[in-house]
Amino acid sequence: MAHVKGSGSVTQHAQGSRPGRRFGLKKFGGQDIKVGQIILRQKGAKYKAGAGAKMGKDYTVFAMIDGAVNFTKRWGKTVVRVLPKK
Repeated sequence: MAHVKGSGSVTQHAQGSRPGRRFGLKKFGGQDIKVGQIILRQKGAKYKAGAGAKMGKDYTVFAMIDGAVNFTKRWGKTVVRVLPKK
């Protein structure tokens, strides 16, 4: 018989119960957006920030102006822009 209770029994049952990190697109192409709103959250710079958008230190792309979201291909990456309203 063991003199010490086995450890780790509690953590074995809790595997997979951690919530997701909510990455991905929050606004889609053509949608209206306001200053400071998040366009997308990502892990690494899969998408680049273009005109009217900026990338945060955690690679979140957000709007710097009011307008509409636009996606284009450039430099081998997808570039996210915010086009001003006319």
